[in-house]
Amino acid sequence: MTREIHVATAGSDVAPGTPEAPLRTINRAAQLAQPGDSVVVHAGTYREWVKPARGGLDDARRITYRPADGQHVLITGAERVTTWENVGGTVWRAVLPNAMFGDFNPYREEVRGDWLEQPVPGVEPPKHLGDVWLDGRSFYEVATPAEVTSPQRRDTHMDIPTGHIVPTHEPEWTTRVWTAEVGDDATTIWANFQGAEPNTALTEVSVRRSVFLPEGPGINFVTVRGFELAQAATPWAPPTADQPGLIGPNWAKGWVIEDNLIWGAKNVAVSLGKEATTGNNHATDRGDKPGYQYQIESVFEGLRFGWSKETVGGHVVRRNTIRDCEQAGIVGHMGCAFSLIEGNHIYRIGLKREFFGHEIAGIKFHAAIDTQIVHNRIHDTPLGVWLDWQTQGTRISRNLLYRNMRDLFIEVSHGPFTVDHNVLASRCSLELVCQGGAFVNNLVAGCVRLQPTLDRSTPYHLPHSTQVAGFGLVAGGDDRWTGNLFFGGKVTDAYDPIRIGPLSERGFGTHVYDHKYPSSWQGYVDSLDPALGDHLQFHGVCQAAYVWDNAYVSGARPFAAEVGAVVADDEAAASLDVVEPDGDDAGAVYLDLRLPAAVTAARTAVVTGADLPAVRLVAAGFEEPDGSPVRCDTDLVGASKVAGRTYAVGPVSALSVAPEDAPIRVRVW
Repeated sequence: MTREIHVATAGSDVAPGTPEAPLRTINRAAQLAQPGDSVVVHAGTYREWVKPARGGLDDARRITYRPADGQHVLITGAERVTTWENVGGTVWRAVLPNAMFGDFNPYREEVRGDWLEQPVPGVEPPKHLGDVWLDGRSFYEVATPAEVTSPQRRDTHMDIPTGHIVPTHEPEWTTRVWTAEVGDDATTIWANFQGAEPNTALTEVSVRRSVFLPEGPGINFVTVRGFELAQAATPWAPPTADQPGLIGPNWAKGWVIEDNLIWGAKNVAVSLGKEATTGNNHATDRGDKPGYQYQIESVFEGLRFGWSKETVGGHVVRRNTIRDCEQAGIVGHMGCAFSLIEGNHIYRIGLKREFFGHEIAGIKFHAAIDTQIVHNRIHDTPLGVWLDWQTQGTRISRNLLYRNMRDLFIEVSHGPFTVDHNVLASRCSLELVCQGGAFVNNLVAGCVRLQPTLDRSTPYHLPHSTQVAGFGLVAGGDDRWTGNLFFGGKVTDAYDPIRIGPLSERGFGTHVYDHKYPSSWQGYVDSLDPALGDHLQFHGVCQAAYVWDNAYVSGARPFAAEVGAVVADDEAAASLDVVEPDGDDAGAVYLDLRLPAAVTAARTAVVTGADLPAVRLVAAGFEEPDGSPVRCDTDLVGASKVAGRTYAVGPVSALSVAPEDAPIRVRVW
């Protein structure tokens, strides 16, 4: 028989957990809960790490954690400190017993690991996992108490009008700094509060690594719903390491994480990633192989450790607000496969810029096999969505990405993957270091960059499976583009934040495929030279680009061989603004569009897998996770499209010319 286990701040962990006699901690309830039980948490702040001892048996017999109806519950990895001593001016010091931290002291633990760009030795010391918080805002770490006394204002922001990033906090917060010294028995923290009184304000320090995460793998079918989850000292989480987050399943199946506010992770908020058994920062610790090689080994270690559709992945992460984390809003290698990421609002990721590495994004997935990334709003990040390795069967649909340095980056993957009905409104919209994609009915307002990769061979899989079918290099191309709306601009290095690739492979529109890419399967076959032999005839030969029925405004240009392109060069007749109103409409997002009549009149048909040529290397078609042909028949705002009818280009299926040249306003969030 299922039951409810109640928890309240006035409870006791020796109580029976009834509404009249609740437990005191959520973690105690997590040790008692059985499949089918619900843990009901009453209002208050809970300073603990919840470590579920068991999960449910299947989707119908879950263990569910939720607040009591209508009540607000905060679970935090930080502790309040009211023992600060003023040591001069605006600088305060707190001496904390090491027993407060147990066997994990975040002020001793450095931010380190594979693909982290480590500071120059002797110039800038490493950062640590700890933080100091004032009213929910984190300070900046400096190296010495002298720097706390005389902090230098940090130029942590880059300016949005030039296509770059804003700071996490207002500029005056950049001089609120801290440093720590860990001794045998105590940890001393110095912090500059810039006039605030820390013993009367809400001043907190990081204590726990995670907030809601099992200690071991295999805790399946858990639902976490409706909490505020905050302030965890999470480590750097690359794909070749243990990937703990503030919350996550830790290599399990069937979690549902929904309707939560999640913020303040030092690195990762939500982790759907791997665990340490399958590799843990070997490239950093050993230095004997590149991280690329260890990542290949991690895939095979994962398979030996049970990575399959039946045992790992299949999670749902939806309708969460995720903000103010320094590595990723959602991360995952292998454990993210077969999952649904839907309706999340992810913003202010990686903006403090205290450290840098190649894993920072709103969403960063490796091996997102059959994962569906649908209707998320992602902004103010260095990179909105980064899909790296084994992007196969993946669907990126109906997302709103804007005010990022880059919107969507797909790396060393072979497809098939589908990108449809998205708004990609940042100055750099798409970076394709991959092949085998289908791009259908998107609004692409920034530049597109292509890059073949002939020095890293990465895996591809049997369709809808984790079983490895082969390895291959990325020759580039094998892409399909139809029904998209492109805006133009000017190509400069400012549009390529990582400064890779020639200017000829960056631009606005599909013309980036000109010259090197054939326009048909037969054109690709004709470009091969069998006289070079079995291997060399394929080396460096770009694959076909299948491009038809797209629209281009404000100087964006079509692929030279495109059929059915609509080109409107009058820049004054086209504009795009992403509008976030204040007041009663706060929280909504609108697109204000001005489009030439030729563009609003253009029509395209509903696209399905039958319209998309199969991917060459993987020899697979574009399918839904159940194996049926993919159907791109739901637009950005959720309107259904009917086969046999035609619709406007771009992500909004119903567009009309506004009267008197007024903008077309469409609510998209």
